[in-house]
Amino acid sequence: MCGIVGAVAERNISNILIEGLKRLEYRGYDSAGLTVIRNNELHRERQVGKVQALVDAVANDPQNFYGHIGIAHTRWATHGEPAQRNAHPHVSGKIAVVHNGIVENYAELKEDLLDKGYEFTSQTDTEVVAHLINDAYKQTSDLMQAVRKVTPLLHGAFALGIVHVDSPDELIAVRLGSPLVIGVGIGENFIASDQLALLPVTNRFMYLEEGDIAKITRDDIQVYADGKEVNRKINEIDAKQHNADKGEFKHYMLKEIYEQPDAVARTIEMAVDNDKSSKSYKLRDDFLQRHETQLSGVRHVQILACGTSYHAGMVAKYWFENLTRLPCSVEIASEFRYRNPVVVDDSLVICISQSGETADTLSALREIQKHEPAGLVSLALCNVPTSSLVRETDIFLPTLAGPEIGVASTKAFTTQLAALMLLLLKVGAVQQRMEDGQLTSLLEDLHKLQGQLHASLKLDGPIQAMSESFEDKKSCLFLGRGLQFPIALEGALKLKEISYIHAEGYAAGELKHGPLALVDKDMPIVVLAPKDSMFDKLKANMQEVHARHGELFVFASEASQMVAEDRLHVVYVPDVCEILAPIIYSVPIQLLSYHVAVMRGTDVDQPRNLAKSVTVE
Repeated sequence: MCGIVGAVAERNISNILIEGLKRLEYRGYDSAGLTVIRNNELHRERQVGKVQALVDAVANDPQNFYGHIGIAHTRWATHGEPAQRNAHPHVSGKIAVVHNGIVENYAELKEDLLDKGYEFTSQTDTEVVAHLINDAYKQTSDLMQAVRKVTPLLHGAFALGIVHVDSPDELIAVRLGSPLVIGVGIGENFIASDQLALLPVTNRFMYLEEGDIAKITRDDIQVYADGKEVNRKINEIDAKQHNADKGEFKHYMLKEIYEQPDAVARTIEMAVDNDKSSKSYKLRDDFLQRHETQLSGVRHVQILACGTSYHAGMVAKYWFENLTRLPCSVEIASEFRYRNPVVVDDSLVICISQSGETADTLSALREIQKHEPAGLVSLALCNVPTSSLVRETDIFLPTLAGPEIGVASTKAFTTQLAALMLLLLKVGAVQQRMEDGQLTSLLEDLHKLQGQLHASLKLDGPIQAMSESFEDKKSCLFLGRGLQFPIALEGALKLKEISYIHAEGYAAGELKHGPLALVDKDMPIVVLAPKDSMFDKLKANMQEVHARHGELFVFASEASQMVAEDRLHVVYVPDVCEILAPIIYSVPIQLLSYHVAVMRGTDVDQPRNLAKSVTVE
């Protein structure tokens, strides 16, 4: 969840490290630091808080941070509070280390090091790694050999960047469970936990695989797996597609909300053709064509995900069971991986992750693969085509959202929903579980989504006005029924993530089973109310709230003909077919959460205690 940047070059690399940290700040922002080797010494600066504090400190002493090799880090705290002594890089002797992930057995390793006389200045597990490498180096005088000796001692998931004063042209990288890429330049090379950090200096990347250890110099990259040198392909990417500037928007989150019409349209276009001869839409012949045999044998769908991606999976469960009659299970990956689950034969296991590096989702997938159920087909639904999840599954279905920097997921969520519907349509077509008319109708409705999303963004003004009622609230409920229940959960998650208001999402029919006790004149209730098959039931639930003086904030379809009255506020959402309504109704809850957070003065893009990519469990 932290950010790592490293560089070895002929030019000064301090500005490269700092720019990389700025671009990785979405991964962690409790503290930041860097180390540069200059004049046979480690020069280190660490600061608590945002990267700007580090920038200011380095600017006060630029001479000492002029160097040709160095490592840098932005931290999301796991072991030890956010404090300067816990910030990375950590140093032992002439060695400096940056670390992403968790060393689970650090306590016992620390005891051994204390017995050897090593002193600890931090509360982190990372300092253990630095001392271990230093101890091994004393015996080998070879940095690469020392790292290879230490790595098997570390239990957990981690990525490491390491430098040593006595090897001033050598940068060591280790990847075991946490993402790490090598940026390939000319006469210079780099490492980072996300390629986004390195796009200002290169668009050529080598993706390390599980267990890889790399020795990187200005002119050479050597990668070892299981003690043997291996070749890793260099991939060239289009940097324009990874633009992550805020542009005219105040926050990344708002920019990403407004990018949803185009992002969803791109995702749909990868699978849908306009058949001009019949003036209708059809699935592209090449969409998942190589996997038709695998998909034809699927008899059960198992979805694994965390957070927002889990809510997307919940929507997909409704879709799969309603439209294809395939049984579908959805589970939180962090629970699934530890409960000795039964995986049905002929299952399609869908792993949903924006980053493709979510530790719990990856581990849950690996747990299933260990048991080798008959007919298992694994699929990664992911926004990063070079991620671990993509490499470890049979099928890759991309979400073409582009970079998402805001911690609170927006366009990644709606593109996940669009991609899940496309997958469902493909399975339905391959297994002949859907009639041609139903398939054609849904494809036409998908094509309309871009315009409907644009229309929903025009609600920004009324929603901003509505958000004023939430500024001083301490708690909130979100209600939905059927397909809108997962969107209610998602709305509650968004509000608490960025505004710090306690919020819960409920299936509206559950009100009388407990949550109704919370309702009073100070409790805002957000209701998702499209005119669908559950609308009349939902209206009855709203009456239960109204009778107890709760204040209702309703997002309703125009067809519902709901009328605002005392303590009942209505914002009309564009009419959309019932099946795809979750995609459209996601937008107003995102805008509501955004405006409430802005009014409360919280950090919208980088909310406290959270990080974008959850690469530890």
